[in-house]
Amino acid sequence: MAISHWPVQERPREKLIIKGAEALSDAELLAIFLRTGCKGMTAVDLARQLLDGFGGLRPLLSASETDFCRHHGLGTAKYVQLQAVMEMARRHLFENLSRGEPLCSPDDTRRYLAAQLADHVQEVFACLLLDNRNRVISFEKMFFGTIDGASVYPREVVRLALKKNAAAVIFAHNHPSGVAEPSRADENITRRLKEALALIDVRVLDHFIIGDEVVSFAERGLL
Repeated sequence: MAISHWPVQERPREKLIIKGAEALSDAELLAIFLRTGCKGMTAVDLARQLLDGFGGLRPLLSASETDFCRHHGLGTAKYVQLQAVMEMARRHLFENLSRGEPLCSPDDTRRYLAAQLADHVQEVFACLLLDNRNRVISFEKMFFGTIDGASVYPREVVRLALKKNAAAVIFAHNHPSGVAEPSRADENITRRLKEALALIDVRVLDHFIIGDEVVSFAERGLL
């Protein structure tokens, strides 16, 4: 049965308007993005099939163009649209952090860093630079490694902090394995970075590890 024949409150678009986006399932949200189904399938049916094929929403959203376009009902145009939507979401999260107000929401910080780093297949080390009122100056992805780790150079972090006139910094890196537990190497490089930045009076506020969850060094007492 076509979606147009469903009860109004069950149609994805109308349901979103009535109840809000959070009330929709992954399949219903994806169906709105797809707009149409294919022969013998509604957009919701197609969305469910795609989620099953990819193994969930996150693998679908992080798929390469080749893997994405390989699935029935998808193509380059849909891939481009999806990448544009995701980039707008990342920029929206950054605007929430950089409105000229002091950074005071750990949840907003977590969401932004996760959006930036969670889906990289290699390890990426990044810095969120803040001024003396803890307002965001910039976010910089600095070091890129293999799935086993990234080489992080304290002098390059110090150079960036001086260039941006930062007073404080938050570090973040991803664990492509999904396991967000800090390793001994993570603790060691954090200590080295903190010591190097202390020489130029730049505070280290936290170090987040992004995996299937987000772990904070500050909350663990590791700073």
